[in-house]
Amino acid sequence: MTHVVSESCIRCKYTDCVDVCPVDCFREGPNFLVIDPDECIDCAVCIPECPAGAIYAEEDLPADQLDFIALNAELAQADGWKSITKRKAPLPDADEWKDKTGKLSELIR
Repeated sequence: MTHVVSESCIRCKYTDCVDVCPVDCFREGPNFLVIDPDECIDCAVCIPECPAGAIYAEEDLPADQLDFIALNAELAQADGWKSITKRKAPLPDADEWKDKTGKLSELIR
């Protein structure tokens, strides 16, 4: 199993999780982070670090977020989605978007 970044991360992109990842499995896009399932070692240290509650173990992912399993795998391999290993500031309006739902249309690939 792996861990998955869900919709809650879109337009927030808090990077607290990146600092604790022992294998640098996070990839960064313009307004979203993903976890590379080929790199994740299922350690779960990232879950409590996410201020948006966006990271789940694959088996704990809410039913309405299951498409994010494939989306994380796809984007982790996409051109332009590079490894992120150091914490950065969240997006400027992250706190406004953190608790919103239905953000998939806001995802910039």
